[in-house]
Amino acid sequence: MALRKPNLAHHSYFKIGDEVEVTSSDHSLRGTLFPAKIIARLCKTDKVVVEYKSVEATNVPLRESVDMVLLRPLPPPENDHRFDFGDEVDAFFSGGWWEGVITQVAEGPAYWVYFRFSKQEFYFQPSELRPHREWVNGTWLPSRELSLKTEANSSKARMNKFSEGTAVEVSSDEDGFQGAWFAATIVSAIGQDKYFIEYKSLRTDDDMDFLREEVDIQHIRPRPPDAVMIDSFNLKEEVDAFCNDGWWEGVISKVVKGLRYRVYFKGTNDEAEFQHSDLRPRQDWIDGTWVRASQALKF
Repeated sequence: MALRKPNLAHHSYFKIGDEVEVTSSDHSLRGTLFPAKIIARLCKTDKVVVEYKSVEATNVPLRESVDMVLLRPLPPPENDHRFDFGDEVDAFFSGGWWEGVITQVAEGPAYWVYFRFSKQEFYFQPSELRPHREWVNGTWLPSRELSLKTEANSSKARMNKFSEGTAVEVSSDEDGFQGAWFAATIVSAIGQDKYFIEYKSLRTDDDMDFLREEVDIQHIRPRPPDAVMIDSFNLKEEVDAFCNDGWWEGVISKVVKGLRYRVYFKGTNDEAEFQHSDLRPRQDWIDGTWVRASQALKF
């Protein structure tokens, strides 16, 4: 019988004695990382034996065999980091790092963190938090940079679908415009990764015509489908709010009477009140598919 060849790409990263973080194949623990050390390698397999730093079995550190695809190196240390409302973080408790979002900055400072997998908030000291990072193809990426990279790769893969006249939405990296999407139409393709577009609401300085400009593919996505009608939005729900001719990514920070809401915008650090009709559920364009924002995150 032929033996299965080990995945050398994973073996090249890790060796016995390395300190790593281990995620779980258990769906209920997705998004959780447990510090451990590799203590042995199982011959002719893609598995190693790890000993956990903070998880015990009968008063001794737990050891188990895991697939190497579930391992990643320890993230680089980031000391004295201060967090803001809406920052994605990892919080340490129950022996592991759990992925969450800052919902309140308290005195000290200390922080309230919301965990989508449990729909609960907990209170943490700064020493118990770290910025959320992703290990992608041998590189550490912040969550926002990973999102942009994923979106860019997805956009390039579907480039031939953006024909002349296609309705799209366009974002910008300019200061004051982070997290905003503006309706536009494709005028023509330019080379391999750019398009010439015309905005549907933004106009030229002389107000004589709609603004046209050249845009990188990573800042373009299809027009989102009409979302299912929502009777009301909940506190901390991710939404898009229509303001200043575009849809701005935000979070419900307060539910007001009469189907009105306060929305916080991390991209500009602003907050404003909106009617229900000016909001839509947040949707992300991921690998050619529209996904509700709450579904796009690992649980």
